[in-house]
Amino acid sequence: MEMAKVIVDVPSKDTDRPFDYLVPASLRPWIEVGSRVGVPFGHRTLQGFVVSLHPRPEMDTSKMKPIQEVLDVLPPLSRELVQLGEWMKERYACRQITALQSMLPTALKGKAERYISLPERSDTPDETEGLFSLQPESEEEERILGFVGQRGEVTIQQLSRAFPDQADVIKTLLARGMLSEHQQIKDKLQKKTMKAVELAVEKAAAEAALGDFPAKAQRQREVLSYLLEIEPLLPISQKELLQTLGVTAGTVKALADKGLIAIKDVEVFRDPYRGRHFKPSEPLVLTEEQQRVYDKIVHKLDERQHGVFLLHGVTGSGKTEIYLQTIQRCLQQERQAIVLVPEISLTPQMVERFKARFGDRVAVMHSRLSDGERYDEWRKIREGRASVVVGARSAVFAPFDRLGLIIMDEEHETSYKQEETPKYHARDVAIHRAALSGAAVILGSATPSLESYHAARSQAQDDFAPVLLEMHSRALGNRLPEVRVVDMREQLREGNRSMFSIPLHEAIAARLERGEQTVLLLNRRGYSTFVMCRSCGYVAGCPECDISLTYHQKSNNLRCHYCGYAAPSPDVCPDCGSEHIRYFGTGTQRVEEELAKLFPGIRVIRMDVDTTTEKGSHEKLLQQFRDKKADVLLGTQMVAKGLDFPDVTLVGVITADSALNLPDFRAAEKTFQLLTQVAGRAGRHQLPGEVVIQSYTPEHYSIIHASGHDYLSFVKDELKHRKALHYPPYCRLILVTLSHEQLPLLVRTAENYAAMVKKEADRRGWFGSLDRFAADALDILGPVASPIPRLKNRYRFQCMIKWRGTMDAVSLTRDAAEQLQESVRDSGLAISIDVDPQMLM
Repeated sequence: MEMAKVIVDVPSKDTDRPFDYLVPASLRPWIEVGSRVGVPFGHRTLQGFVVSLHPRPEMDTSKMKPIQEVLDVLPPLSRELVQLGEWMKERYACRQITALQSMLPTALKGKAERYISLPERSDTPDETEGLFSLQPESEEEERILGFVGQRGEVTIQQLSRAFPDQADVIKTLLARGMLSEHQQIKDKLQKKTMKAVELAVEKAAAEAALGDFPAKAQRQREVLSYLLEIEPLLPISQKELLQTLGVTAGTVKALADKGLIAIKDVEVFRDPYRGRHFKPSEPLVLTEEQQRVYDKIVHKLDERQHGVFLLHGVTGSGKTEIYLQTIQRCLQQERQAIVLVPEISLTPQMVERFKARFGDRVAVMHSRLSDGERYDEWRKIREGRASVVVGARSAVFAPFDRLGLIIMDEEHETSYKQEETPKYHARDVAIHRAALSGAAVILGSATPSLESYHAARSQAQDDFAPVLLEMHSRALGNRLPEVRVVDMREQLREGNRSMFSIPLHEAIAARLERGEQTVLLLNRRGYSTFVMCRSCGYVAGCPECDISLTYHQKSNNLRCHYCGYAAPSPDVCPDCGSEHIRYFGTGTQRVEEELAKLFPGIRVIRMDVDTTTEKGSHEKLLQQFRDKKADVLLGTQMVAKGLDFPDVTLVGVITADSALNLPDFRAAEKTFQLLTQVAGRAGRHQLPGEVVIQSYTPEHYSIIHASGHDYLSFVKDELKHRKALHYPPYCRLILVTLSHEQLPLLVRTAENYAAMVKKEADRRGWFGSLDRFAADALDILGPVASPIPRLKNRYRFQCMIKWRGTMDAVSLTRDAAEQLQESVRDSGLAISIDVDPQMLM
């Protein structure tokens, strides 16, 4: 017997290692690295992943247990993804099983029975066109197909027992589409089916039966005649048949009762874009700048070598066309491509562009799909029916086995960082995955993150350091929009108490008169930021989180955006009883109201978290704006990036300063990026654009440089601050957050943790000030209360670890955390380790 090393599905410290199991001879052909298996563990049978296979061990195997079953014919994880999981464990201080599970769709995490059957035709004929013309190429294939066809569907175990030496043949039949694998998941997800109709007798027998119908069975004759006419396309959806012929289900059942037709359940793949037609697009002629960038990327693709490119191109410079044409080259090489987009709001337009160019070869994976849709899209990728994936950060784990290219659009976006364990950053995962598969990576942005840009400019001697490619001009040759910064303090002194400055008011009025469109950005949601009593100073706060509640006008309630707590909006102050309770701040609902007062009849589409909760709402709202059913698109950050509308000539930023006051060293960078991105929505086509930025701190360098579209000057100023304060890219960070329901115990424990880290770092000779010129240096700040000191009734303290050099600071912090949790076992203490954090709240 061979031996397999298996990571079992128990996310604890003691089980975070491979366990040895024997591979029974009957299962050997079915088990590969990446296979999901059922193994005995203690008194239970657990799911696990095979991470390596070894010849018969020399050790005593009498006490080793055998693998009990294999859960999939095709392993859900490739060897490369298994290696990626090992890397994520070390990089992000997480359990290996947690890393591997994060790569799978939700549907595969439930208890499931796996089945093999003959493929069913769906109600979309072109999906299975040509599939049923395939013929078995050997006696073995014929016997296997006959076995499955006779039984309807069989489990993997039944098939492996019936044909123990034919695993390769069965896998070939699956790859050619002559067998289909599916699963039924208990209490989680069932395969989607529909009633379908097909002939139950030979065609000649059905034609003969047509002449025997009595006159009163004319409708049955029509149905049978129609089925004979479309016979190559059978089976057909019963619903479609009834609608086409205008007959009843009773007519169809009568034919089934006569044995002439069969009514059966067939599987329907859940396609979120079923029924949508995408007008095909052709490659555009590249500009000189685009061609230069394209040639450099394609050179690396043609050599089939790993390479990382940072594509810094101004808004409208044609980055998407470069993405499309490099993917085309990748597909010509019979390789596959992943396209990552930062948020769901970008997905509709991106999907449209990629579907228009590559059709059904594109799969889509993002959080707004149902579990069933995500599972079917995942299967489409795993079974080789898709060559391009467009999706949010988890799409970086798409189960491709010939990966040639990963594209990360808007690479600076913080939403690429996962905030739950494993707390990975999709950019770093993409680069490492590409290195494992010899693929190229394109990181695209008009405002690259300082870490990426500094790595590219410093030309670090590192396989992962990107090569900088720049595009300074818009693809259509039009100029970047003119930007005007309005000092709101001056407006107040001049007596204007409106949320709209006079220049912005006049600019909106001019667009309404000319029939052009406007985008307004407000970096908040809800109606007002908080509710305060002007008599006593009371602020309505969440009882479980130390944060003020946000007022929502539509439901007339106050809501916590962290834990979900909600309460009715008060008419009088709960503390002093005063009626002088007022709403402070500016929210999207309030801006919408103000627009209606100032511009009667104005048509506004509001896009924020509250208006985009329904499935497909992003796409619906954006399509309405594209069809010019609104004059203004008002929203939070989701309107700032990636959108391209020909008639948008004005962008207004109502509060440019809101992010500058957050306790985050990246506040200036995020402000600059947001302002630059939203400014790029204006004047992207023939009409010239204008941007009005309202600010209470117009002298801040991030606002000054954003108004001049001057990324390089911003980088220069920002890097001075980062270097002086020892922040990335001049060091790396680990944020350790400890939480507990009892504050005194939490304070003691946090202090103990900091002392443990300092002691161990000192022992290794690492601990010391980053001001020194030592190659390896580490410093620890805290413990201090987190910026939001209480969430969901748990107090929070944090330590910030800064380090540079080659030291393994991640294992140091993880080992200290595990040691601490052992000492206070069962106390309810929670410790979260975030390597390279993007959010410090």
